[in-house]
Amino acid sequence: MSRVKTLQSLFRRYRRPGDIVFAWIVLIFSVFLLTQLIDQTAYKNGSKLFAQPRFWPAVSLVGMTFFAVLHLLGSLFSERIEGRWREVLMWFSAFEYAGWFIAYAAAVPYTGYLPTTVIFAVALALRVGYRSARVLGAAAISALIIVLLFKTLLKVNLPSGLIYEVLPDGLRQIMLNYF
Repeated sequence: MSRVKTLQSLFRRYRRPGDIVFAWIVLIFSVFLLTQLIDQTAYKNGSKLFAQPRFWPAVSLVGMTFFAVLHLLGSLFSERIEGRWREVLMWFSAFEYAGWFIAYAAAVPYTGYLPTTVIFAVALALRVGYRSARVLGAAAISALIIVLLFKTLLKVNLPSGLIYEVLPDGLRQIMLNYF
């Protein structure tokens, strides 16, 4: 009898608040990929089964779908834990930083690498909650060092900003080359 308790404790499932949402997302995604298998892979006549281009993707997607169903069943039959939607919102909060990066990449061709990097470094420091002038200054200096490292030392070719076109000739050339 103690062995059964040991096996039960070995396979005990500890749920997390967003577990059921995650299970549904993985199942829907795996079923979608499974439905795309025939259109996205090829079948070669005369080839052995294991040499077929669609065989191993099919094995992995069937396994992914099978385990997604098991995960969903385990989530459905486990006790409900509070905080599910709070957890899901936490997952989506990570997309905010992808938005910051997209905005940064879109702004660089217009405002230039140096001003954009400094502005976004300070804005992100403010976003995460730093308010002291010392920390914001450190963010600006770090951004300046990053720009100098990439443009001057590593000679990474980055787009120059349209804002640099309005600068006087000598300063414009320096900004285009080094910042």
